[in-house]
Amino acid sequence: MNSPTTDTAPLLSIDGACATVRLNRPSQHNRIDPDDVPVLMSHLDTVQANPQVRVLVIAGNGPKTFSSGYTLSAITEKLDERSFEALLDRIERLPLPTIAAIHGGVYGGATDLALCCDLRLGTHTSRMFMPAAKFGLHYYPGGMRRYVERLGLTAATRLFLTAATIGSEEMLRIGFLTECVAPESFDSRLADQVAELAANEPVAMAAMKRSLAELATAQAAVAPIEQRYLESLSSSALAQRLAARLGKA
Repeated sequence: MNSPTTDTAPLLSIDGACATVRLNRPSQHNRIDPDDVPVLMSHLDTVQANPQVRVLVIAGNGPKTFSSGYTLSAITEKLDERSFEALLDRIERLPLPTIAAIHGGVYGGATDLALCCDLRLGTHTSRMFMPAAKFGLHYYPGGMRRYVERLGLTAATRLFLTAATIGSEEMLRIGFLTECVAPESFDSRLADQVAELAANEPVAMAAMKRSLAELATAQAAVAPIEQRYLESLSSSALAQRLAARLGKA
């Protein structure tokens, strides 16, 4: 079920107990623009204000790419405003269960968007990579924390330091995907997952989700990581590499 091919800000649809937020820039691999952040925040407000909604699905338009991540040209100008991080932190803390519907590739900041979700359903054509090191960007602390908590230190280190692309089997093995199905089975399995979650008692699920997050959270010194991240945002290396990358686009 895909949206029209015209690029727009993210869309929200609600069908019974399921709300779907769909990234809708298919011609640009569903990239996330800075102007999308307040739209997404508003969608989350709508979802949380609707007592009928039991499950949130985050998806992209089209079968090729879930999302290519945050707009490259805005990294040095907008990322330090922290609105994107605030959005992802909010998604992670939502009291209702969330599913990332990863039908295709997922790259850059969109990998963290997927890791914010409780479940990540992919297909055999799914693939991912984290290119921050190629750009000279030290990733922000919250995203690194999610990588380590969800995937483990070894997998997180490999993905951040090598910027390697991995396919669906490896994504499933390290826990980036919680389930992987054939493309033709994707929609039906997603519907099954939504039904499974919607059938559970919402207050108990919300409480257990919070408890699980508290149990998993590592007590790390965030301030030094934060400083390295901010320094990388203003570095000449990042500016030069992004400019070179954008020149090739």
